[in-house]
Amino acid sequence: MANRSQIQARAAMMRVRFEAAGAQVVDPPLLQPADTLLDLYGEDIRARAYVTSDALRGEQMLRPDFTLPVVQMHMSEGAEPARYTYSGEVFRRQEHDPDRSNEYIQVGYEVFDRNDPAWADAEVFSLFALQLRGLPLRAATGDIGILTAAVQGLRTTDRRKDALMRHLWRPRRFRTLLDRFAGRKPGPEGRDALLEAKDPLAIDVPMIGKRRASEIEARIEALREDRDTPPISDYELVGLETLLNVRETMPFALEQLRDVAVDLPQITPALDRLEARVASLQARGVDVERLDFEAAYGRTSMEYYDGFVFGFYAEGRPDLPPIATGGRYDALTRQLGNGAEIPAVGGVLRPDLMLEVEEDAQ
Repeated sequence: MANRSQIQARAAMMRVRFEAAGAQVVDPPLLQPADTLLDLYGEDIRARAYVTSDALRGEQMLRPDFTLPVVQMHMSEGAEPARYTYSGEVFRRQEHDPDRSNEYIQVGYEVFDRNDPAWADAEVFSLFALQLRGLPLRAATGDIGILTAAVQGLRTTDRRKDALMRHLWRPRRFRTLLDRFAGRKPGPEGRDALLEAKDPLAIDVPMIGKRRASEIEARIEALREDRDTPPISDYELVGLETLLNVRETMPFALEQLRDVAVDLPQITPALDRLEARVASLQARGVDVERLDFEAAYGRTSMEYYDGFVFGFYAEGRPDLPPIATGGRYDALTRQLGNGAEIPAVGGVLRPDLMLEVEEDAQ
């Protein structure tokens, strides 16, 4: 097992390589404002953050990652275009897996550039692949933007599309909603009786919670409207199911997704971006013919990404978390930009896990 000095030495070496690629070194504070950033993290990270209270600064948290603090820093004071690198400790609770460390070092690389998003995607991925060269790892890629485009373009109500988007990161809940909206499954038990009642509030049930009667009535009316909404069509449902099951090498995945676009034409712009990314990856020397693409990849752990996503995994060590992950987060710059925005992509690596995989391979 690598010791702390070895991990820090590897992190420093990796950061120097990113500096050579044009990145500026940044070092966000260990304590971050929880009220600003906590809601932007995905459910997984949010539940594992260490939060404390400060009499002057309000709620603070030990940084659970670097990306959000770097985005916030760039949107408040960064020039364009910009490339950043960093290395340092992050902190996450590990209550469900006490064998995993709750403090470890991340090394990262972030790109803020309007010029050519596909080229920036390829730049980040190829630099990560170079940092990891020689390790027995499997690379996986995906694109959250294809699925979000498919959902947002469905021929159904905005309310239903919003519900699906809220649960995009929870595959089981998403599947349940999709089946219900397609008429394949009934609604929750007791809902029909409630909606059929002439005066639902007259039903003898206790009033629990802080909602006023007017809010409850509005919710019931919304549920009635949803009940009367025609189901999502079979061809759209089949298209979504086919999309979610695409798992191939990049060129073949693109070919399959082009077929899906016959029934879901709203995904065509996202597929054009994927095609440009494939060409950029090839131009940077990545063997896309052997690079896996999974249309559903990243749905359970990458909530602030909204486009290209990737990860590197030790197939011989399924007990290890990803050795590296990353992706595109354009929407995050809008949320932290106070009206400004810029295309952005980046990722993080775990030098401790890299050293562990190296030891296993010896």
